[in-house]
Amino acid sequence: MKATKTIISTLREAPNDAVIASHQLMMRAGLIRKLGNGLYAYMPVGLRAFRKVEKIIREELDNAGLLEMRPTVIQPGELWKQSGRWDKMAGEMLTSQNRAGQDMIVSPTAEEAFTALVREGLSSYKQLPFTLYQINTKYRDEIRPRYGVMRGREFTMMDAYSFDKDQADLDASYDNVAAAYRRIFKRMGLSTISVKADTGAMGGSGSEEFMVESEVGDDTLLLCPNCSYAANVEKASCKTEVPLDSNGNPQKKTDLPIEEVATPNVFSIGDMEKFFGEKSTTFLKALIYKVYNCAVDLSNTEFYKDAKTVTEGGQTYIPETFFCVLIRGDLDVNETKLAAELKASGAELASDEDVLKYSGAPHGFVGPVGIKIPIIADKSTIDMHDCIAGAGKEGFHIKHVEPGRDYTAFMTADVRTCKEGDACPECGGKFYMKKGNELGHIFKLGTKYTKSMGVTYLDVNGKPVTPLMGCYGIGVDRTLASIIEEHHDDKGICWTMSTAPYQVAVIPIMYKDKMQEVADKIYEELKAAGIDVILDDRNERPGVKFTDAELIGYPIRIVVGDKNLPNVELKVRTQAEAELVPFETAAKKAAEIVQEELDKLNK
Repeated sequence: MKATKTIISTLREAPNDAVIASHQLMMRAGLIRKLGNGLYAYMPVGLRAFRKVEKIIREELDNAGLLEMRPTVIQPGELWKQSGRWDKMAGEMLTSQNRAGQDMIVSPTAEEAFTALVREGLSSYKQLPFTLYQINTKYRDEIRPRYGVMRGREFTMMDAYSFDKDQADLDASYDNVAAAYRRIFKRMGLSTISVKADTGAMGGSGSEEFMVESEVGDDTLLLCPNCSYAANVEKASCKTEVPLDSNGNPQKKTDLPIEEVATPNVFSIGDMEKFFGEKSTTFLKALIYKVYNCAVDLSNTEFYKDAKTVTEGGQTYIPETFFCVLIRGDLDVNETKLAAELKASGAELASDEDVLKYSGAPHGFVGPVGIKIPIIADKSTIDMHDCIAGAGKEGFHIKHVEPGRDYTAFMTADVRTCKEGDACPECGGKFYMKKGNELGHIFKLGTKYTKSMGVTYLDVNGKPVTPLMGCYGIGVDRTLASIIEEHHDDKGICWTMSTAPYQVAVIPIMYKDKMQEVADKIYEELKAAGIDVILDDRNERPGVKFTDAELIGYPIRIVVGDKNLPNVELKVRTQAEAELVPFETAAKKAAEIVQEELDKLNK
């Protein structure tokens, strides 16, 4: 490509709303232009890099045996009502009605479309397993789009879905895609961290995220320095410590009866430490949570035995429930983990009014003894003894509380928020923390969508069976931005060889006479060798051409100047020094460097 035949439109300064490196550099290098809030268009040079990322994804998935297809972007709302997500995801979806009055959506994700399409053709166990994928446009009505294409409203995703006969097949499909992901990101030159993650609104069981470290990452990661354990803080577990008393000894059971103590103006854990002269590890913290769309069976609890349920998308749940969550005084509740344990769509602290209604006391005085709503006890409370807790009435606490004796938990679960310094559950090492951005996410969905949408096949005995599903996604735009986040300097982008829009830039000081002749020769030789090359034939000052080359980030630059001929200057973008080489061998040498770099990434 000759520069005069494409659009090179660089900026000296980034727009004010561009605060991260990838957003700033993509705007300054002219790779993207903004159409609206959260809406970015790829310009010709940017689209070339985007297509490189897309190509690597497609090649590795095809090599792994996945089958590409292309559903529509506009989908019938009826599919989302069948799955039970029409109301749950209403805030994120762009919806409308067609002329027949039917509800339609612009796809924010593709589980419903793939499941419906497979439902139409699946009949026999002999057709399974298989994994389908698309690389397609999506739209989510983000409340606060930011960071350019890292979190835009319209974006491109690779979505893949496996359909499997049994758990063994699902495990194999999951592992196959996970291995392909690792190859994809390695070929792009990305340093990824694989972490355990929450399944969120997607549902299902097993889940893994592929993250890249970022100072402005949306996710907080906890990693163990001694083993391979890594998890998103929303999912992370840690080793449960033996709770200690104020003397630093393991807590011991007590036979003392509960004693009520007047505690005026004692609200927080800090207040309790001062008042009782005890460490926070001796306190039972009780919090009332409002939980949405809880699918855990509560029919055996006195409080909820007659609760009204809703069945939607094949799933039965209580739209709104309340729980008392118990946790050790020095710890915090992880609301994402709480919702996951209760198979709910979300959980939040109850309002002051609801706290009084369901516990008989305001927060700060809530306690587990005598409370009527179900108790979720964090695992940190299992070995606690002789505890102090709220009395269930304002202005009072109680001493000598014994778990199991004085209250019974409906469920014991891991609902604590893990933090830096906590002990790894696998080896005991102390966690350290990093910020990260998610590139890819894989799930074992099970029958969440196939059951709700009525997908079955006939097994070997001719009986109808519901297939299992796996779900796998990669954000293409976010991956491209992450390459820039990891590979840039103060002059501009430093593309990896596999993702650069052009691998070599041939830059004549002036595009005329001998310089033009030599530049054209090198350019044609590189094209013949299959190298992505751009010839900067613009009528611009050399400094402008050099600055643009570094900003856009071409991995190799060949400068043709009359002072050096018959030699030309060859410089690798990430190296400080250039070298002079005979113009006759410049194309060959550049092509060799390109291939060497590609070979390193492909190992």
